[in-house]
Amino acid sequence: MENHTYEIYYDEIGDFLEIFFGEPTKCYTEEPEQGTFIRKDQETNEIKSIGILSFKKRGTQVLTKLLLQTNKKIPLNISF
Repeated sequence: MENHTYEIYYDEIGDFLEIFFGEPTKCYTEEPEQGTFIRKDQETNEIKSIGILSFKKRGTQVLTKLLLQTNKKIPLNISF
């Protein structure tokens, strides 16, 4: 099984969750739906992070959906 590096950042005041994959690179951002963001490497199109605005309001369903869309897997057990 391949090792994956990821970092999770959550801003409680702004209710913004971002999960970073691998080392930082120069990226561009797509917004597949309002308040969700996918950052991709400019050269390889590799997904470098996913972000969700109003995360607590929206629940974990939107995170699960983004992870499935991007074919990313992380241990997922979130409680508020």
